[in-house]
Amino acid sequence: MSPAQNPTPESTDPDPRPGRLTAAAALAGLEGLALVVGGAYMLVMGLTGHPDDRSQAVTGGVTLIVLALLPLLAARGLLLRRGWSRGPAIITQIMALPVAYNLLQADSLAIPGGIALAVVAVATLVLILNPETTRALGITGPGGIREPK
Repeated sequence: MSPAQNPTPESTDPDPRPGRLTAAAALAGLEGLALVVGGAYMLVMGLTGHPDDRSQAVTGGVTLIVLALLPLLAARGLLLRRGWSRGPAIITQIMALPVAYNLLQADSLAIPGGIALAVVAVATLVLILNPETTRALGITGPGGIREPK
């Protein structure tokens, strides 16, 4: 064995990943993580606490954890610059907007959560739909024509 370190191979990608794409992936991952945490909380409280309906609490927790897969997979795909990941990322943000609206209508501590969710969803949509992000994901325009840089 040689004490010299092996050099890491250079990326075969001609363009580095845009910051907008990384930010969109981070926000989508954050949403997925929040869903996992919320689902785990509901699940644990449903099993150990005193909910009105234990089966409803457990089902809600499991549902949130399963729903977390969509933004988490989208975030991973965005980081790896996979074109397919744009669709699930957009769907996640569109689904988050009505949830944010309902949280904003509440008369409780849910209002700050609704504001945060709305800001994250709109920011992620703007980042994902940005032309630079679209090019980085290899998504072509109508007719398969790549948009100019």
